[in-house]
Amino acid sequence: MHSSQRFWGTLTRKERWSLSWRGALIAALLVLLSGLLLVLNIQPFLAVTQRADARVLVAEGWVHDFAIRAAADEFRSGSYDHVYVTGGPVAGLGHYVNDYQTSASVGAERLAAAGVPTDRLQMVPSHVNGRDRTYSSAVALRDWFRAHHVSLRNINVVTEDVHARRTRLLFQKALGPDVEVGIIAAQTPDYDPKRWWRYSEGVRDVIGESIAYVYARLFFWPKE
Repeated sequence: MHSSQRFWGTLTRKERWSLSWRGALIAALLVLLSGLLLVLNIQPFLAVTQRADARVLVAEGWVHDFAIRAAADEFRSGSYDHVYVTGGPVAGLGHYVNDYQTSASVGAERLAAAGVPTDRLQMVPSHVNGRDRTYSSAVALRDWFRAHHVSLRNINVVTEDVHARRTRLLFQKALGPDVEVGIIAAQTPDYDPKRWWRYSEGVRDVIGESIAYVYARLFFWPKE
């Protein structure tokens, strides 16, 4: 690279490389290709299903009916001893009232209606409302196991499609490295996951969960 100076070094002229029109075209095509690959693969990345060899099943109580049915089917098809249902205050209350006005209680009732025996169901409510609800629910579950002297080595968690990867991450943060967290993503019937960008629900869910996952992965560090 050639350079020259004038006025006692206060001004400098340097030659530099820049993109030609061909280079700019190739760069634009690479950006478009990367964006296309991201669009095609982000939904399967978020809606991950990776089961652990577990006898403990956890269901997030806030989920819609299709995920409740998926949790009931998973219980019937697996070798689970119990289903633990997590969740904080029911949306709209604004604060914790009592355990029976939590999504853990509501979810347990819905699972019982879906055919899960009540003697195999245990609600584990969280008292936290607002931010970090999934993590707070996982902490409540961890504390319940500790209080009842239940040794835990692996679990499977059922949740809704694109929420799955973030759920597994936050449960893993709460339960620690000694517990293997498996995850089961129940697919929504409201849109085609292969063409999620064509549906308002798909755009809202995928983009929202993408942002939330990046936050949980890079910026969420619990104090505990």
